[in-house]
Amino acid sequence: MTEAATQGTAGDSRVVPGWTGRLFEDFSPGDIYYHPFGKTVTEADNQSFTLMTQNVAKTHVDRNFAKGTEFGLPLVNSTFTLALVTGQSTIDLSMNVFANMGWDEVRMPHPVYEGDTIYSRSKVLAVRESKSRPNLGLVTVATEGFNQDSKIVISYRRTFMVYRQGHLPGVESARPDESTLPQLGDFR
Repeated sequence: MTEAATQGTAGDSRVVPGWTGRLFEDFSPGDIYYHPFGKTVTEADNQSFTLMTQNVAKTHVDRNFAKGTEFGLPLVNSTFTLALVTGQSTIDLSMNVFANMGWDEVRMPHPVYEGDTIYSRSKVLAVRESKSRPNLGLVTVATEGFNQDSKIVISYRRTFMVYRQGHLPGVESARPDESTLPQLGDFR
């Protein structure tokens, strides 16, 4: 999952690697992840996403029109909600994804309104080795997004291919020498 910390150049300092995501072997059926980030959906989020995707449904962008509906307020674009909850799950599930295979059984049991804060969780349903790509495995999860009142606003199943241990492509990034950082105790 993560590399070991390495001794730095500044005496007692060490370079501690950040979270690098899970690989295929890190998933087990039954595991539940409460994803750490929530997002309050703004009017700008809804308007921008809706207009960017050329969705012409007035219920997303015309507050006056939305007043006349049973909801009384603009509804957040459902594909924005799908993208948001999928994005929230990435830190726990698919940072090391090779490819998404698909979303199934997408359901929207409760509307999302501008101003709602969305959180998410996922449960691992199945894991299997890839038959055609030995460097990858397939993981199937059930994911739910819920609002600040714990109402489920979206649920779906998603299958993705993720790298196996020892097969994640390596990327070297440029790093300046740590000597430009202050020494321990050198803070005034």
